Amino acid sequence: MTDYVSTTPGLYPLPDWAKDDLSDLKGHQKHDLISGDESEEITAAYEEAREEVIGVQQDADLDRIVEGQLRWDDMLAHPLAVHDAVETRGIVRYYDNNNFYREPVVQDDLGFSGDVANELEAAAELLEADDDLQAVLPGPYSLADLATDEQYGDEAEFLGAIADFLEGEVDAFPEHETLFLLEPSLVESAPEDGLDERASEAIDQVAGATDADVVVQPYWGALEEKVYAHLLDADIDAVGFDFVAEQDDNLYNIQEYGATDDVSLGLADGQNTLVEDPEAIRDRVEWVYDQLPVAEFETVYLTTNTETFYLPSGKFEAKLEILAEAAALAEVKAA
Repeated sequence: MTDYVSTTPGLYPLPDWAKDDLSDLKGHQKHDLISGDESEEITAAYEEAREEVIGVQQDADLDRIVEGQLRWDDMLAHPLAVHDAVETRGIVRYYDNNNFYREPVVQDDLGFSGDVANELEAAAELLEADDDLQAVLPGPYSLADLATDEQYGDEAEFLGAIADFLEGEVDAFPEHETLFLLEPSLVESAPEDGLDERASEAIDQVAGATDADVVVQPYWGALEEKVYAHLLDADIDAVGFDFVAEQDDNLYNIQEYGATDDVSLGLADGQNTLVEDPEAIRDRVEWVYDQLPVAEFETVYLTTNTETFYLPSGKFEAKLEILAEAAALAEVKAA
């Protein structure tokens, strides 16, 4: 029988009070530099905000609990932006939306950082006995795509260095049930011939650093056919599909090339304030099943199609609740 798991890709909005407090603490600098050695006041504010968003997930009864990535001012570029081998430069548009990040320029060999592992350790201390931790990272292709290389000198070598770096970071993570690798660049800046295979190999390398279930979550559309076919060669547990932004091409990929044993369905809109109905989300799951030749997936992750960073706090909390309710409804119907 299929196991329905409610979760999110992380990258949560800050609670309203934290936005105000942190803005004051950072001197009202919108793009304040997060360097990993914040003041005690800033550290305390992030710790309180982390505890709050973990509590929100617990109250919603989500099946997987993420740390929230509230410190990630640079969005998916964060693990590099706080790295000692990286210089952050000017502000760059985050894909095609109205959010921005500081350009991370790699100027030395990428050694171990441990920044994300430290966040996960702090999150793990807040979990209850029956909670399952989910780690969140940028996938190696997306992280390489968002960065600038001034050290390695070759696109393939740079992607390999990013994969080595992320592999080392994952190896230091505390025990976690699931790892979501976020790969919007596989859609937004699709790799060309040759690099698509290397991107799959890089993902496979990072996935191999954990015993947890690994979900590769592209979004803002559907993968090109060759990119999707190569991604299936990676030793991962699930591929994610953004059924909010694109239905037909995502269905075509599964129908034409098959799928992993597990699947992640982005069925709630992570950027729109309209709060879906849990029954509607469950019906969308059934609709996807009706279009596919796959008899049954072992695990179906129900999630927002993108990070929820863009949502107001109240809408964000409501989205978590409907995902948990939709997963519970799907379980009942499947039984």
